[in-house]
Amino acid sequence: MSTTPHPPRTRWVKSSHSNGDGGNCVEWAPDLAVSGVVPVRDSKDPDGPALTFSADAWAAFIADVKTGELRALG
Repeated sequence: MSTTPHPPRTRWVKSSHSNGDGGNCVEWAPDLAVSGVVPVRDSKDPDGPALTFSADAWAAFIADVKTGELRALG
């Protein structure tokens, strides 16, 4: 994982688990994921940095979320 600036015209997609009240939302950039790196950012800070993960690490994370292995804190 690392942080990196993202190109200004990047298309960001909000998590399907995000709600409409502007709460805890993450976004990812699927168009940049084809390079093998998946950028992820906080939707409340669109000008802030993005964390980047390898495509394999991101796929493993998503799989664990879908199976319930990872649960939200709080």
